[in-house]
Amino acid sequence: MTDKSDIRNRAAGAVMGALIGDALGLGPHWYYDLEQMRKDYGSWIDGYTDPKPGRYHEGLEAGDLSQTGLITLELLDSVVQKGEYDEADFTRRLDERILSNMDGSAHGGPGGYTNQSIRELYRARVVAEKPWGKTGDYADTTEAAERAVVLAARYASSPADGARFISSNIRLTHVDPFVAALSISYCTVVNALIRGLPFDGELSSTLYAMVEKGELPFTHAVLAENRDKYHQAPASPSATLPFPDGLLFPSHIWRAAKDPDVNIDPAWKVSLVYGMPCSIVCMLPAAYYLAARYQDDFEQAVLHAVNGGGQNMSRAMLTGALVGAQVGLSGIPRRFIDGLSDSGAILALAEKVAADAAT
Repeated sequence: MTDKSDIRNRAAGAVMGALIGDALGLGPHWYYDLEQMRKDYGSWIDGYTDPKPGRYHEGLEAGDLSQTGLITLELLDSVVQKGEYDEADFTRRLDERILSNMDGSAHGGPGGYTNQSIRELYRARVVAEKPWGKTGDYADTTEAAERAVVLAARYASSPADGARFISSNIRLTHVDPFVAALSISYCTVVNALIRGLPFDGELSSTLYAMVEKGELPFTHAVLAENRDKYHQAPASPSATLPFPDGLLFPSHIWRAAKDPDVNIDPAWKVSLVYGMPCSIVCMLPAAYYLAARYQDDFEQAVLHAVNGGGQNMSRAMLTGALVGAQVGLSGIPRRFIDGLSDSGAILALAEKVAADAAT
């Protein structure tokens, strides 16, 4: 394949991988009692499942998307229809198609459950009538990083533009500087994998060097070992360009995944190592680990993410994007694509945004 077709394949793989991960987590979402999850779904979850009565997404069916998936789909459709990221169009869609169908409660919106960050968005936008741009909250979760995978894919060939758009989109809901920095860094990694950079022990150094050269618009932070080379202190992070330290640890986790002396077996127990809760500090390391361990095996990566319980929907969505960006759409088993609700329309959107990414 040509370079452009490779980019198209990987961009579509990242987008479809994220949405597949979301849908895989729908049924067994938020089981912190793993014994109960095994009783309800068996010893190994190997595909899409219906939510059980009384659970978070009761009433939805196997293959459906959660609210995070639906918001991601709105962003995907917006980018395809506009040909680029149009924040006004995306926020209009959130107003008309998501927030207007909510009542502010956890179970009062599309997708079976409304996460805390989106409940706070409802309060800011609908109750307090704040303008977009003043709606972000201090949630420490990964919903923003998950949906912004669409922008990582669309701007695969323009990483600097992509980072700016990703940053702006993430801050619509998540404004904590630490959370925003990690979220933007994650999407920057996905963007790099789509461009063809290998996920290895050198990826972090490569991306950090791009920051130092001004090729990625993060606030420049000087590594301690290089500090004597600079004659002025690094700038403080601005409202849109955070410190890039979140780019540094994926390669450390890659080394751990490849180190024979670091054993996490079976791999789903990564959730016990890094934590089962929703916080980004639990989710990202687990996703990086699974994406490093199963770099060429989409199925094993996302299924181990799901079978780890806890916030397995986010873990699977983040992992799915990372591995989808490595194996491409062609490397995702067809049963995962066909099992998505409205799979034909979703696949068409993913392929269109991927085609735009390669131009």
